Amino acid sequence: MELKLPEGDFKAYLFDCDGTIVDSMPLHFVAWSRALGEHGCPFPEERFYAWGGMPVRAIIEALNEEHGLTMPVEQTAHTKELYYTEMIEQLQAVPEVLEHIEQQHGRIPFAVVSGSTRDSVEISLRTLGLLDRFDTFICAGDYAKGKPDPEPFLTAALRLGVKPEECLVFEDAEVGVAAARAAGMAVVKVPLPHERRTQTAG
Repeated sequence: MELKLPEGDFKAYLFDCDGTIVDSMPLHFVAWSRALGEHGCPFPEERFYAWGGMPVRAIIEALNEEHGLTMPVEQTAHTKELYYTEMIEQLQAVPEVLEHIEQQHGRIPFAVVSGSTRDSVEISLRTLGLLDRFDTFICAGDYAKGKPDPEPFLTAALRLGVKPEECLVFEDAEVGVAAARAAGMAVVKVPLPHERRTQTAG
């Protein structure tokens, strides 16, 4: 499978991390299921992917409200990250995205724009030997409003000194695609794991 990029002379690439650079979403789903299961909180896989890109704490707060639960936000977030870290050795890169990182690294600046914590992003990228490819990181806590608000992507463009319309965003989640478009940026949609498997098989 090959990612088709939109036409344009882009001055920077902005990447979501989980599910875009790293094929981590299946591992994150297992970690979420374990952490939330301890509180009897359901989190169907379809909802998990639909909420991809939302900050961890925002997800827990939304689930608390939806199910009338009182899961401790910080503790549950910490537990979820702990379970994810335990599986980190299974992590792989998304090859179709890695190809573009290798092609353009050193030619234009790169940023990671993620709803995950900085620690989580760094662990994933360090595991794959990719941490040094990126010029800046915009993670949970670096912005007031998360995706689908455009603020995370606009913050990255500002930090890189590149106009929003000169940025190309790589995203796997619909909320991230919406955020990129709201920021006035071109975007390439990275297929979800099951979509990539289907396209590869086809």
